[in-house]
Amino acid sequence: MVDRVLGVVLAGGLARRMGDGGHRALPDKGRLDLGGQSLMAEVIARLAGQCDRLVLNANGNAARFADLGLTVVPDSIAGFPGPLAGVLAGMDHAAGLGFTHVLSAAADTPFLPEDLAARLKEASALQSRPIALAATRENGRLVRHPTFGLWPVDLRADLRAALDDGVSKVVVWTDRHGTALAEFPATPVDPFFNVNTPEDLERARAIWQNRHRA
Repeated sequence: MVDRVLGVVLAGGLARRMGDGGHRALPDKGRLDLGGQSLMAEVIARLAGQCDRLVLNANGNAARFADLGLTVVPDSIAGFPGPLAGVLAGMDHAAGLGFTHVLSAAADTPFLPEDLAARLKEASALQSRPIALAATRENGRLVRHPTFGLWPVDLRADLRAALDDGVSKVVVWTDRHGTALAEFPATPVDPFFNVNTPEDLERARAIWQNRHRA
């Protein structure tokens, strides 16, 4: 049963594709400006009302995020193994506070659904699966978006063991446990569009600013 949900904004990546030709990493991609709001601030605004509490998964000096007013939970697995490490960090923090589930979302996705939590909870219940992931349909094929998920905290020991064994791909681990999929419409804007390149940022700015002019 989904009782109390801790939201986790995943910002632990290295953002290499935003750098100079892929060679120079830019820190804190989520701080990039949409034209009045940062990527991360938009994600936080969309996610905050969908969970009981919200934290930020990020590595390095936590003080640089003090203005956000969120607890920062770093990866406990070395080497930046990917989003599963951020999910685990969220699970560990959630367990200490008595939360039953973690709701995850990437920090560079400013159009994420405002009914993400509700749809994931519904999918998990209807499909009788412990984990629920978001999905969209592309050319008739259902595509999973594994950084957007609802994760039961009681799987954290299993996840830690998998990461210690070298598992880093999200779906490799989720498929072991059974995964429900919540399908979201991909038009007119893909709600899981993420900013990886300067070109992506320009597109996101245009979409965001057009919406806020309307």
